[in-house]
Amino acid sequence: MSAPPDNISNVRSVSAPRAWLLAARPATLTAAVVPVMVGTACAAAVGGARLWPALAALLGAIFIQIGTNFANDVFDFEKGADTDERLGPVRAVHAGLLSAAQMRRGMWVAFGLATACGAYLTAVAGLPVVVIGLASVASGIAYTGGPYPLGYHGLGDVFVMVFFGFVAVCGTAFVQVGAVPALALWASVPVGALATAVLVVNNLRDRQTDARAGKRTLAVRLGRGGALVEYAGLLGCAYLAPVAIVALGLAGAPVLLPLASLPLGARLLSRIAIEEGRALNPRLGGTARLLLLHGALLSVGLLWPAHR
Repeated sequence: MSAPPDNISNVRSVSAPRAWLLAARPATLTAAVVPVMVGTACAAAVGGARLWPALAALLGAIFIQIGTNFANDVFDFEKGADTDERLGPVRAVHAGLLSAAQMRRGMWVAFGLATACGAYLTAVAGLPVVVIGLASVASGIAYTGGPYPLGYHGLGDVFVMVFFGFVAVCGTAFVQVGAVPALALWASVPVGALATAVLVVNNLRDRQTDARAGKRTLAVRLGRGGALVEYAGLLGCAYLAPVAIVALGLAGAPVLLPLASLPLGARLLSRIAIEEGRALNPRLGGTARLLLLHGALLSVGLLWPAHR
């Protein structure tokens, strides 16, 4: 499959299925998959992994991510944040590939499918899943929609850390073991930190156009230097968390496997420190790949036979 168009002049021949695929932003789904992978590894490490709840959690997370992406597409367009000056990949509504009404319908279909997964998980793990699911869907909409959009008031980073880190990892472990192990709580830190780092690169790239649209992300509020400090701090959390897990006796030395990805993180930070605008698009993808690599290595470390 060819790469999606990266500017509005290349989208005239995009088919309807391709437009929906573009709007779903497959590259972002790493942030949905990794928390479930790590949460399931935590459940396995404490002897409670269950296949069907794990699969339902994975599908639910993916549908929530897609629904959130659809919501961002339509709400950012309506609020004027997506313009012809956009430096990132094309947004479907702004490009005229899909109407705002179509995107809203797609958003509700995605959240509806996530709700179906949640209904199964509620039957498996009880009412706490309802709270988790409703909060996740509401936050996905409130990220760029509603009377107080989180992303427009500098709260997007907190949203990602909480829901793509703590809620997703701990929730995945909970639906499989019926409780939240301390191991899952600590393992959620690097997942949330790196998912947030992806957002930081996105907001660093877009800070000038966001500022003109009234979108006051942390990168807008803190400036370039502050965003770089935040990115470096999030990387630090990602690499210190496995050390803390071992130091606390929650797992053995194999959990330190994610440290092998440290050179990639260092390279990304060095490039982000000197690049601007569209040059940051590859760093956005690179940070998403770092999240996947770090999460995979952490999962392998958690599943290592020494933990059993």
